[in-house]
Amino acid sequence: MRAVETLRTALEEILAEEGFAWPAKTVIAPPKDARFGDLSVNAAMLLAGAAEIPPRELAQKFASGLLARCPGVERAEAAGPGFCNVTFSRDVWRSVVRDVESAGRRYGASDMGQGVRILLEYVSANPTGPLHIGHGRGAAVGDSLARLLRGTGHEVHTEYYVNDAGRQMRLLGLSVWLAVRELAGRAVTRPEEYYRGAYITDIARGMLDGIAGLAELPENEGMERCRAWAGEKILDGIKADLRQFRVEHGQWFSETSLLECGAVEKTFSALADAGHTFSRDGAFWFATERLGDDKDRVLKKSDGSLTYFATDIAYHHDKYERGYTRLIDVWGADHHGYVPRMRAAVAAMKRSAESLDVVLIQLVTLLRDGKPLGMSTRAGTFVTLAEVMEEVGTDAARFMFLSRKSDSPLDFDLELVKKRSLENPVYYVQYAHARVCAVLRRAAERGLVLPGTVEQAALACLDTPEDMGLLRKIAVFGDVLAQAAHNLAPHYVSVYLMELAGLLHSYYARHQVVLVDDAPRAVARLALLRAVGQVVRNGLDILGVSAPETM
Repeated sequence: MRAVETLRTALEEILAEEGFAWPAKTVIAPPKDARFGDLSVNAAMLLAGAAEIPPRELAQKFASGLLARCPGVERAEAAGPGFCNVTFSRDVWRSVVRDVESAGRRYGASDMGQGVRILLEYVSANPTGPLHIGHGRGAAVGDSLARLLRGTGHEVHTEYYVNDAGRQMRLLGLSVWLAVRELAGRAVTRPEEYYRGAYITDIARGMLDGIAGLAELPENEGMERCRAWAGEKILDGIKADLRQFRVEHGQWFSETSLLECGAVEKTFSALADAGHTFSRDGAFWFATERLGDDKDRVLKKSDGSLTYFATDIAYHHDKYERGYTRLIDVWGADHHGYVPRMRAAVAAMKRSAESLDVVLIQLVTLLRDGKPLGMSTRAGTFVTLAEVMEEVGTDAARFMFLSRKSDSPLDFDLELVKKRSLENPVYYVQYAHARVCAVLRRAAERGLVLPGTVEQAALACLDTPEDMGLLRKIAVFGDVLAQAAHNLAPHYVSVYLMELAGLLHSYYARHQVVLVDDAPRAVARLALLRAVGQVVRNGLDILGVSAPETM
């Protein structure tokens, strides 16, 4: 990490002297071809327009400045369309081992988000049925984002928005009520849209056992009792599943509470006072088209009922009123059309539309024996998150959910993630950590026990291309976390870990580590592997995945 920090610090100083700020999209990473150097920076291409200097010429200016002020830089030059390629001395890379040893679990952390107060809302599934595998992907992404943002210095609060009001909950009450009546021997007629599944029958049976005379209640009273009971039972189950999935929510916010405290009407008044509303055809409208939406939206229908958008606006207004400077929502990809209208609402609240970020979660196709398993909450044919965790484990499920960009479809192969082989991605990464631990145990059995921190001179034996490859890879871990946080993309971390694990497994196959006849080299390689193990463990922690010491 010291090489990356050295390069970043020196470039920031050079940019400041030229009157430029550090571009947010700057990437410091190894070039695709190692012949071009250790690290490559794209800052010149990002600044060339503002500087009115050709990017390659600007990159050469950066290169000259780096050579003049960084003793550890052996070579710096412009390349391609405007990259600045830098080669460091081997001692600079070797010092990364000591950086990892010094920082330990904090290695890779930063304070880039200092002063930013974030409310991260995720999962927020209607309490109308158990969490299914699609919810699981959103849960893994949201929780890992919280870990990632906290690790990069942001103040993050997490929240689950409980949709406990509205049509879906009334439909849940009706579905359970009909099941109650049927279990009590009454003839029932079910509407097309009612919720199906064994969980509905189980809830109804529990209610019959716990509430005397339930089936004889008037229909409206019975449905309301069923709605309240079922919603509470289902929400309890959701909370239990999320705990098992290593997902935490600091706050559970009830939609009903917005209605009860008058927050929706207050929001309507604020929008009206700002000139953003109008009435037409007996309905109350929000003029979102002029704020970037594709058309205006109804907030209150002509029959007096509220739209989902109305309560969502009030909810987001409440978030800002609680003092959060940035909101992050994790939504299903089917809500992509909802993003412009919510940003329009944020702008109408006199907040920056950019202060709201939405991370979209694409569909998960669950496969068994190569065949997709269909899912429908209402039809009751879904596979629950709890069932997936029971079959493949929390580690495998979380890693697979985070293995690809969240807005890309994901095929989840149940049989693959149960395999204890290197073709299983989570096993591949976890085994890298376990392998390091095994090597360190074997070395200790032979009397080679490392001190807490090795001396720089003891690392001089790290001189092979494979040594340098591992050193360079662990050096950029902090930059990977920074990029992942900036782009709200925890899959950057899983991809990085796969690459690091691949280098470790290849290293292990090529080089002996515990060398009886070459103790200095053994110590150097053990220290390197210990540092790799720490980085793997830190990365897995961001993903909420365990780092086993034996496998």
